[in-house]
Amino acid sequence: MGSNGHNADVELFRQFLRIRSVSDEGPAGNYSQAVAWLERFCHKIGLKTQHVEPVKGKPVLLATWHGTKPQLPALLLNSHYDVVPAMEEFWTVDPWAAEIQDGKIYGRGTQDMKSVCVQYLLAIERLKKKGFTPQRTVHLSFVPDEEIGGVDGMGKLLQTPEFAALGTLGLALDEGLANPGDAFTVFYGERLPWWILVRASGPTGHGSRFIKETAPQKLLRVAERALAFRRAQEELLGHDQHGCKHGTAKKLGDVTTLNLTMLRAGVSNDNGKTFCMNVIPTEAEAGFDVRITPDLAPKDFQKLLDKWCEEEGVTWQFAPWTRPLHSHFMTAADDSNPWWVAFRDAMAAMNHELEPEVFPAGTDSRFLRELQIPALGFSPMKNSPILLHEHNEYLSVDVFLAGIDVYVGLVEQLASKDTLPGEEEQLKRRKVNR
Repeated sequence: MGSNGHNADVELFRQFLRIRSVSDEGPAGNYSQAVAWLERFCHKIGLKTQHVEPVKGKPVLLATWHGTKPQLPALLLNSHYDVVPAMEEFWTVDPWAAEIQDGKIYGRGTQDMKSVCVQYLLAIERLKKKGFTPQRTVHLSFVPDEEIGGVDGMGKLLQTPEFAALGTLGLALDEGLANPGDAFTVFYGERLPWWILVRASGPTGHGSRFIKETAPQKLLRVAERALAFRRAQEELLGHDQHGCKHGTAKKLGDVTTLNLTMLRAGVSNDNGKTFCMNVIPTEAEAGFDVRITPDLAPKDFQKLLDKWCEEEGVTWQFAPWTRPLHSHFMTAADDSNPWWVAFRDAMAAMNHELEPEVFPAGTDSRFLRELQIPALGFSPMKNSPILLHEHNEYLSVDVFLAGIDVYVGLVEQLASKDTLPGEEEQLKRRKVNR
């Protein structure tokens, strides 16, 4: 097939891309539309499915391919079907049309992560057509809300009897990132996402006076401390002022990022259309997106945050719609983990190079790792720019199709494994740690 991509597999991917399953819009109906599309595909290739809806309007689809040795720990293929919004005025194509131009499929969700949803299913279809039967049961989970923290998606799914009924899971695969080079990136852990609100209060008065210790003043001084911390972390990346790396440069997952993402203050009588510019507000609020590297203990960052706020007499809290973790949960990426060895060897058998890293953002894998389930973040996209959440997000036709082949080989090899050396010991440790 040529790079124009006009074949059945690409057309199926384009169909799924056209479903506008934006996180904040999805519960109104598009989530159900996405799940219905996935379920039809599952039934077409002979998978048993079940719906779970722990939060109304936010359905989860579970699918199962039963193995010949169901007593063995199963393989879980997880993906999220929700996507972030697209600011259409900044796109050169319709983000919901799944257009193909110059061998590239454009659309919101091409990389993050509708491609993987479809690649899982197409890989299983190919394996079934060639007569492969897994020894280990293979489960698939298609979840919502990952793009807004995953609390009502994967977070709630793990509390359901339906998830418990899946039995023991040996390994979970979840999303990764594209790699601009000729290797696949695989993620064995991730930074903790903390979304923080800082609130300040102070005296009011006329805007013409030098009133001391106002709410905006206090808030900005906290922001200055936070942004100084940010600058120090950015320097650890080893970039100079021109963006070039030097010395012992770290990767993004090795440092803690902090960004000021929200500021709110002012006195208004019309819900923010206009403001009383001559009145000092008594309250001010800022929001910060913090991603804590495994090299920094969360309790140490919290002490730092407490210090900044105490010095200014302000308060902070986690954004109430989030469920922050206070410990890093990592999947061992060495010979101590039999599933890492199995994954690494399966990729090596296909002559694929791996670059293990800490994921710089947050994914649903963190919920699985919290339960001591080994989880690897992996999206088969090499020789591709990282475009998740960007305008004009795309994935080349060739990379999409090559990714199906990768999953065919990966699922075939992983699901064929009998009891792995060290697997029983790993399961015993998991039970003890829980």
